[in-house]
Amino acid sequence: MPLESLKQRIEFLREIDQLKSVVRQSPLLDQSRRENSAEHSWHLAMYAWILQEYAHGPVDVQRVMKMLLAHDLVEIDVGDMPLHGGSSPTLQAELEAAAAVRIFGLLPAPQGQELLALWQEFEAAQTEDARFAKALDRFQPLLVNVFTAGGTWTQNRVSREQVVSRYGPVIQRGAPMLWELCKQWVDTHFAAQAS
Repeated sequence: MPLESLKQRIEFLREIDQLKSVVRQSPLLDQSRRENSAEHSWHLAMYAWILQEYAHGPVDVQRVMKMLLAHDLVEIDVGDMPLHGGSSPTLQAELEAAAAVRIFGLLPAPQGQELLALWQEFEAAQTEDARFAKALDRFQPLLVNVFTAGGTWTQNRVSREQVVSRYGPVIQRGAPMLWELCKQWVDTHFAAQAS
């Protein structure tokens, strides 16, 4: 039994190596290339650790980090669906839920169920941990767009109003002080674009 359990864990770890090949729309801050989803997940875990005091309420930062490390593993099956890409949220949710069941199902039952539950908690965003994780998942690409002179916002002709409506409620709900900073960045960015 222990050897079979080990083999399942190794198979899962081999499978998630594919996340390194899922290229996101967002560039690195130095704009040398686009980031991949594994880099994004790692960076968000660091954001959680470093910015935990800015969460709306008390959070278990280790749980938040686990959510963020696991939240995009579904992209192995469905790819990255950018916020400004115009994909159907309903279809995306269905595809991602099926991917989560498959990918986390590679693990032995107790561990796979734990990861699936964390992923589902992240998606539902009803707990303080999940709301903070979701806020960071929106905060990081906003930061990238601001510090790359508009990045994907410029490419996709995203307006200030779209940024505020797509990022604002999620960041505000999980990390209000981060949203206060974001509003300043967004206002400065779009004011510069208008001039």
